[in-house]
Amino acid sequence: MNKTLLLILLFASQLNAQEVPTQPQSVKLAMGDIGSIKSSLNDNSTSQASTKSWAQLSEEQRKVLAPLGNEWDTLRPWQREKMLDIARDYPKMDAKKQQRVQARLNSWSRMTPYERENARKRYQQFYALSPDKKDEVRKKWADYQKLSEAEREKIRKESPEMAYDPELE
Repeated sequence: MNKTLLLILLFASQLNAQEVPTQPQSVKLAMGDIGSIKSSLNDNSTSQASTKSWAQLSEEQRKVLAPLGNEWDTLRPWQREKMLDIARDYPKMDAKKQQRVQARLNSWSRMTPYERENARKRYQQFYALSPDKKDEVRKKWADYQKLSEAEREKIRKESPEMAYDPELE
């Protein structure tokens, strides 16, 4: 995910306010779906792998997924499968993408389950928008990026339900 997705997530709920009610809570967005970072390679062998405990993962998998180590055994099978896909594709990623994956995993691991669920919902809300509304959100993101930090801070304070995490930029 990139800066565009962050704005999309930030403004999607505002654009879609009449259609989908937004939650007035603090949510670190931009982690909506960490699985979108991974490449589009397919591997059907992950269904059995998603039931592996943390101790059963390979050293390489544990290294990549280290931020999730404490909670691995409590993740749902589909969540484990998604994370194992990321770990499988990780060696094939360039260094910049690997850094981004690690930063996102760290941020995601610090979120509460409530924050994660809300991030997922906002991510889904954006992708449910019409192409025109998506373009409008992307335009707003571009406009937002042109603002000074003081102006951005003012917008963030006016919209407390959209918490901002500078690590995700």
